[in-house]
Amino acid sequence: MRHMKGVVGGLLLSSLVLSATAVTAQEEITVKLIPRPAQIMPLADESLLLDVVNTGKRLVAVGDRGHILLSADGNEWAQTEVPVRAALTAVAFADDGEHGWAVGHDATIVHTRDGGRQWTLQHFDPELEKPFLDLQVFDAGRVLAVGAYGLMMETTDGGETWTEVEAPVIRDEEVHFNSITRLNSGALFIAGELGMLAFSTDDGETWTRMESPYESSFFGAVPAGENGVLVFGLRGTLYRNDDPVAQPGVDGWQTLENENVATMFGGTRLDDGRVALVGLNGVVTLVDGQQVSTYKSARGTPLSAAIEFGDGLLSVGESGVQRAALTN
Repeated sequence: MRHMKGVVGGLLLSSLVLSATAVTAQEEITVKLIPRPAQIMPLADESLLLDVVNTGKRLVAVGDRGHILLSADGNEWAQTEVPVRAALTAVAFADDGEHGWAVGHDATIVHTRDGGRQWTLQHFDPELEKPFLDLQVFDAGRVLAVGAYGLMMETTDGGETWTEVEAPVIRDEEVHFNSITRLNSGALFIAGELGMLAFSTDDGETWTRMESPYESSFFGAVPAGENGVLVFGLRGTLYRNDDPVAQPGVDGWQTLENENVATMFGGTRLDDGRVALVGLNGVVTLVDGQQVSTYKSARGTPLSAAIEFGDGLLSVGESGVQRAALTN
């Protein structure tokens, strides 16, 4: 579903100020940054939001300045207290809808045990100068988080400890991992910059780097069919592979013709089998098999993520939360 959300609106391409130093004639003193809690803002639901999920119990959206918002109906949103002010780029929950994690800039990871009402800080490392961009939650104990410059960390104890993942076949190039997605086959799939495409059939223990049909950035992937995947990225780029595990070569990819060249940052599979993708200029792209159509959201501002909710599409982006009907 996800995307290098930090690109949206050009607001999050550069990392936040990460460290400060004072130099004297005798020594260099490093000033360690301390996380500051997010401020409660009256118009947070109209500010930059980068991801949204439906936990089955409520909607949870995350975004700039550590904002996390909750909603029961998609119309009324309440901001909750968060112990860090770093931009949060992605959020995901375990199947119970209670244990969830959000990740973001300053290598931030925050955790909730009560469905998003309260959050605690589990990881914060501004000096690393690498933002997390997406995550995969396996259960209440294990989570895999990925990000810029090959960043990949995991926990197996609910976040008590986070450790670097040994995956040289995909990490050594230090490219940005923009998204991590579970396919319907059960395989994990990573999409990133410089044509990075990779999969794992053992829940991230080992990875296979794929041959890519495109040398620039992919921002996300959506499951397609029983074993397939749809990947999307810069300038309306769309490719489909009906079984990336069986067809890891470049010949396994099919180009989907898209007349709109708006970059896409996020997407979701709809109940009717179509895929809805969102991106620059408020463009919504609908993919139905080989057919691609587009329409524009009412505000026309960049969108970063979307989910199907009620009888339409609920998306978030530069202008906060937006609701729209699903049209062809």
